[in-house]
Amino acid sequence: MRRFSSGACRVAYNRKDAAYRRAKREGYRSRAVYKLAELDRRLGLFRRGQRVVDLGCWPGAWLQYAAEKVGPSGRLVGIDLAESEPMSAKNVKILVGDVADPACVEQIRDALGGPADVVLSDLAPKLTGVKTADAVRHAELVHLAVDRAQAWLRPEGAIVVKLFMDSEYQDLISELRRTFQAVRSVKPDSTRQGSSELYTCARGLRSDGKSPERGET
Repeated sequence: MRRFSSGACRVAYNRKDAAYRRAKREGYRSRAVYKLAELDRRLGLFRRGQRVVDLGCWPGAWLQYAAEKVGPSGRLVGIDLAESEPMSAKNVKILVGDVADPACVEQIRDALGGPADVVLSDLAPKLTGVKTADAVRHAELVHLAVDRAQAWLRPEGAIVVKLFMDSEYQDLISELRRTFQAVRSVKPDSTRQGSSELYTCARGLRSDGKSPERGET
């Protein structure tokens, strides 16, 4: 399957709504920045000096926000099939490539210069309009993001993945619980009305391969 790594459908960025206009005024590349800002407030994702990976980084708004939060002592690497405009910050590197390519694992590790503290994934497939097929395609990208994150994250690190309340949701949550010690899902207030989109943060890589006895934490 051809994988598409860009964070959101291009058409969404053409909508001239209030969030879009606000993002333009504040110098951000898309309205998606406000989702990440809310996730950060609610989950405490970023600290100064962290290393951050952004999968599906186009057009770069999440990198902009994360760079502000980790500061010049941090390091950020983004990757997408679509080419993003370069950023002026010297500690941000944007790669053009496919997360499914095994070569990207070493490429991103080298660019980070050390283990990642946070992996962000806003990966999205090219939609077909068939709900079941689109759910499976998106789930494959989530599985891929979780697999890649394990190669980059420090043991206490975190991954944030976009999920949908669809037929694949419970299986994806189960995988995250098997892989990480704590899992929490958040639906940002800025999510468009009627959307089943939410974001799940998983922290602390498991070394025993055992799932917690209780549900999401």
